Amino acid sequence: MTTFAEASAESGAHVLCLPRSMTLSDDQFFDLCQVNRDLRIERTAAREIVIMSPTGWETGSRNAEIIAQLRTWARADGTGVSVDSSTGFKLPNGAIREPDAAWVRKTRLSSVPPDQKQRFLPLAPDFAIELRSPSDQLAVLQSKMVEYVENGVQLGWLLDPEIRSVYVYRPHAQVEELKNVSSVAADPEAPGFTLDLKLVWEPEI
Repeated sequence: MTTFAEASAESGAHVLCLPRSMTLSDDQFFDLCQVNRDLRIERTAAREIVIMSPTGWETGSRNAEIIAQLRTWARADGTGVSVDSSTGFKLPNGAIREPDAAWVRKTRLSSVPPDQKQRFLPLAPDFAIELRSPSDQLAVLQSKMVEYVENGVQLGWLLDPEIRSVYVYRPHAQVEELKNVSSVAADPEAPGFTLDLKLVWEPEI
């Protein structure tokens, strides 16, 4: 069976496994990320450090479009806050993940101390979006989406531009694949948000 580390390596990511004697604390891992700000670094529940390659121009344009639409809706809606792909979330299983875009309700953010908001947020987002780039292995992203839902995410979208499909993840529900759609709605978890996919599927490049 393919391990997470093997699958990640196949998808263009590099997995750094530390011996137990060198296990980094949350604060040390945060500091590691800060001094390597040009890299996108995550930590798995098994304490593997995953260093992901920078995305290409086309993927960057697509992700910027997703973030812009989510941010515009979040500001108008006012019940939560959206963030980009550089934001780390510490999940209940110990993993530290950085979705390509995410949204968290303000009622949940209010319970987080101000100093903690300057570091990795110690909770899962309510809504998480991942965008598949050409170098990403689909199985790796699908496993990540399952992990999100198992750790508290109420709605997850995995967008695959290559086949123009959206995989929708919810707790206690079968994964739904929406094929060749031009938009996707986030009701009822993020009521009123609809992602217009036209510029995601065909970015301005």
